Amino acid sequence: MEIRRAASARNLPALTRPDGTPVRVLVVDDEPDLTEVLCGTLRYEGWLVCGATDGASAVAAARDFEPDAVILDIMLPDFDGLTVLRKLRAERPHVCVLFLTARDSVEDRIAGITAGGDDYVTKPFSLEEVLARLRGLLRRSGMSREVADESLLIVGDLSMDEEAREVTRDGEIIDLSPTEFELLRFLMRNPRRVLSKAQILDRVWSYDFGGQAHVVELYISYLRKKIDAGRTPMIHTVRGAGYILKPVTA
Repeated sequence: MEIRRAASARNLPALTRPDGTPVRVLVVDDEPDLTEVLCGTLRYEGWLVCGATDGASAVAAARDFEPDAVILDIMLPDFDGLTVLRKLRAERPHVCVLFLTARDSVEDRIAGITAGGDDYVTKPFSLEEVLARLRGLLRRSGMSREVADESLLIVGDLSMDEEAREVTRDGEIIDLSPTEFELLRFLMRNPRRVLSKAQILDRVWSYDFGGQAHVVELYISYLRKKIDAGRTPMIHTVRGAGYILKPVTA
């Protein structure tokens, strides 16, 4: 399957659910490699993503995952995407659906839209186009909002106003020291990404790794006491690799 990649880098506002939690997208395609590529692209947006390769698993996954949007291939090995759409809409009537298919005739487009699909992209496609159409559907449906203020970082229920230097989790203000603030800022700018102690030292303390791992460990422990105390943890240790900040999933 050919997938056209746009060369230009995106610089778009973050898109979240209205409550600030990550957008949820279900990707359904019978080609595992294509599903993996699409899932990876959407995760890069900071969204929660679930993949399925047939209609039955897509319907089952939607019940547990509760997606805001679905990228749905029409040609599936068990039953077609139009049937999947009807089953999804019976339980989640407002879910956004972007059809993804090799069929390019006017009749097929009309059939997809008539069945209740919100938009239609044909293969081969640009990942940028799929993402742009999906963002447009989510915005128009009211199921998401843009974080237009570039000084505002949001990861799950954790938010940081970089200009006001204010941090909140689930609406509760968290008081941080200047170093704790810079460490958290680095983690929040790289959600779901494992950051090594060397990277953290270089970005937060501005010097090369030279046996000062205990400094990182110490400040991570400080952050945990303030960010995670009494709550489901967001800061995780990846043994032998570093640390990762992940939003809490329902």
